[in-house]
Amino acid sequence: MNTVTFNTDFPPIRRSQELYERALGLIPSVTQTLAKGPQQHIRGVAPIYLQRGKGSHVWDVDGNEYLDFTMGVGPLSLGYCYQPVDEAIRAQLADGITFSLMHPLEVEVAEMIRDLIPNAEAIRFSKTGADVTSAAIRAARAFTGRTKVLCCGYHGWHDWYISVTDRQQGIPQAIQDLSYTIPYNDIEGVAAAIDDDTACVILEPVVFEAPRDNFLQRLRDLCRERGVLLIFDEMWTGFRMALGGAQEYFGVTPDLACYSKAVANGMPLSILCGRRDVMDVFESDVFFYTTFGGEALSLAAAKATITELRDKDVPANLARQGRKLKDGYNAIASDLDLSYTKCAGYDCRSIVTFDAAAGNPLILKSFVQQEMIRNGILWGGFHNMCYAHSDADVSYTLEVYRRVLPLLKEAVEAGNVADKLKGQPVEPVFRKTTKFHTKPNTPQ
Repeated sequence: MNTVTFNTDFPPIRRSQELYERALGLIPSVTQTLAKGPQQHIRGVAPIYLQRGKGSHVWDVDGNEYLDFTMGVGPLSLGYCYQPVDEAIRAQLADGITFSLMHPLEVEVAEMIRDLIPNAEAIRFSKTGADVTSAAIRAARAFTGRTKVLCCGYHGWHDWYISVTDRQQGIPQAIQDLSYTIPYNDIEGVAAAIDDDTACVILEPVVFEAPRDNFLQRLRDLCRERGVLLIFDEMWTGFRMALGGAQEYFGVTPDLACYSKAVANGMPLSILCGRRDVMDVFESDVFFYTTFGGEALSLAAAKATITELRDKDVPANLARQGRKLKDGYNAIASDLDLSYTKCAGYDCRSIVTFDAAAGNPLILKSFVQQEMIRNGILWGGFHNMCYAHSDADVSYTLEVYRRVLPLLKEAVEAGNVADKLKGQPVEPVFRKTTKFHTKPNTPQ
């Protein structure tokens, strides 16, 4: 079996393949999370099922070890099996998980969030990001008396959002006609899209492209002028860019904000917070309740996670380690005169991109992923940093890049990158990083 070292052979994945065969025909699309599915990894080379994790490392069901830069697709801000969080979960487990009345942790964690997030005058909990983005949309419609939604980014699987994508079957046309997409960093485009029936603008404040020309503040001002609520979807930025998320980092306060992922280090918890007058619609006018909203294990994990993030200044650590990887990758690519690949984004979360001028970007990505996996790095093109990513992890990863990128250059120059693949290439992902999705009709 392979370990995190300069391996000659690819990892054996017999057990992964067996489980995959059992899932086919039983689990539609075989995965519960699209970004974790086999379509996002080179099939025949990459592991398909993971068994356990510790710190920044994971082990697949065949016993192969990897340094992980996917980190559960975002939630593992501290790392796998982080002792203070696990101890808090175990301590709460001894008392119970879900109760017949409310639990004190609901108040305690809400107070912690109030003290960290600028707009958190009122707080509600749920389980997934899609829960709270959808609750935010419902609250915005109730508060403004309007119906249309303008969105920019990925916001979950519910009807109001997924209707703007090519997976909108099963959603009535009347619902589809209420949601539209807007371009990022184009304040004039947003202004033109807003009409008298626009309830809100919801966006990821940043993905990988940085805001230009004071875009977020101008958007804040525009929404206020037009009577439209501004909602930040901070699933990726919250507790990662800064403890208070992008609104703290950029100094722009939305009306509502939605969080999940990093706040509970892998336990399922999501947060909706915002202006008290807007959040007051949940008192009696808007229904947003779920059996597991106050589930105590996740709240205990969040309390412990927030404490660690705050006391150890984890966002600064993520930025510091991530900057080494981003700058290091770009320096290696520059030294090799690889103008067609770069690492972009923010220090705590960056992405490696490939220019179509050198070939099919998915083929180029698949080749690099294949060679990273050979060398014991679970890599999907991202650096999703966690507190457990050590100096040794960063140094090793850069050394692997120094070995892999010359192989990419050689294959590109020979025109045979696809021939070098040992399995099926990565398929197109559902979301894009700019302009996102389109609809055939536009706002009036």
